[in-house]
Amino acid sequence: MFTSGLQHVAAMYAGVVAPPMVVGPAVGLTPKETAFLIGASLFTAGLATLLQTLGFWKVGARLPFVNGVSFAGVTPMIAIGKDRGHEGMAVIFGAVIVASVLGFVLAPYFSRLLRFFPPVVTGTVITLIGVSLLPVAFRWAQGGNAAAHDYGSTKNIGMAALTLVIVLALRRLLRGFLQQIAILLGLVVGTLIAVPFGMTSLDAIRGADAVGFPTPFHFGAPHFEAAAIVSMCIVMLVCMTESTADMLALGKIVGRPADERTIEGGLRADTLGSAVSPLFNGFMASAFAQNIGLVAMTKVRSRFVVATGGGILILLGLCPVAASVIALVPLPVLGGAGIVLFGSVAASGIQTLSTAALEQGENALIVAAALGIGLIPIAAPTFYDAFPENVRVVLDSGISTGCVVAIVLNLAFNHLGRKASSEESAVLAEPVVAAH
Repeated sequence: MFTSGLQHVAAMYAGVVAPPMVVGPAVGLTPKETAFLIGASLFTAGLATLLQTLGFWKVGARLPFVNGVSFAGVTPMIAIGKDRGHEGMAVIFGAVIVASVLGFVLAPYFSRLLRFFPPVVTGTVITLIGVSLLPVAFRWAQGGNAAAHDYGSTKNIGMAALTLVIVLALRRLLRGFLQQIAILLGLVVGTLIAVPFGMTSLDAIRGADAVGFPTPFHFGAPHFEAAAIVSMCIVMLVCMTESTADMLALGKIVGRPADERTIEGGLRADTLGSAVSPLFNGFMASAFAQNIGLVAMTKVRSRFVVATGGGILILLGLCPVAASVIALVPLPVLGGAGIVLFGSVAASGIQTLSTAALEQGENALIVAAALGIGLIPIAAPTFYDAFPENVRVVLDSGISTGCVVAIVLNLAFNHLGRKASSEESAVLAEPVVAAH
């Protein structure tokens, strides 16, 4: 049970630590504070996983369902807290708490709203998530700090390119479990190669304790700003949609189809875990679809195995040294692996869009408009500079604006004033699993 649980942790570890690694430096945290944030994310992912697998009352899908930090919230959180340090973290946590409480209240009703989030909407949003994160990987590949003398040097970019090649080669040559953790192995190999070039830093690990607890509200009491809350509420709806699709897929794999009660319990666990996470300095939690693939591959369908994995995550979160080890990885190495990691998210969105019947009605137009507007903050970062700062928190998140545009246009073209054929409706409403 322990080794099978550890396998689930290995398959999702890179996905859990990547968001705090992106958000921490963007907000202005030190390497040691970012390592603390990584530990907190591991700890809260373990709590959320236990809520899902074991559950209580009407909380938890009670399926072999792994929860962790959602990629969907990364870009909006960067927009909310960029260069604001501890104050930015407090605003992020406040917005996550409000959005999560709202999600918990909506959980019993959300399954009835699923038809408003067909593949044409979810595919667009997931694609935007991946594309929005790719510039982060490019900055890592250059060195991370634009003020540094070696930013964009051939050494940094060469190391990123080498790591990318290593990850691709491992993915191609390995099989089974090792293939699943090719990105993690690529980070290890890339870091070892970088050591002789003096590209690793021991700053974060030197001051880390062997045992520690994620201090509640380490970055200060949560602050509540309206624009930030709106942005994270949109992210919460996206996360709930992804988790619903993942539960439907996992139910088929384990031979226990997810009914409305299962989905309701799973969404309650998602949102309750997300609401508790900021208390321990964690972010919004949602399903990790790669672990669904692991269940299908290994045929180990016990929820208690995944619960064991949740326990391992909690132990890792209580060991700051283990969490800070990831800080040894040079940013160019992370950049090379990040291109694959974030690009795979975008590829998952494209895969979802392939089932969205783009040849029917105005679905292609919906995707075109939503992607175009969602890419504005990436392609033209100063586009909204003349707008009020509170409004820019939402507009500067291409994921939030793209999601709103996709939902509104889907309602206008596919729901209001027309009736689709039964065959078309089935295609439009079919849920699709989204990978993190």
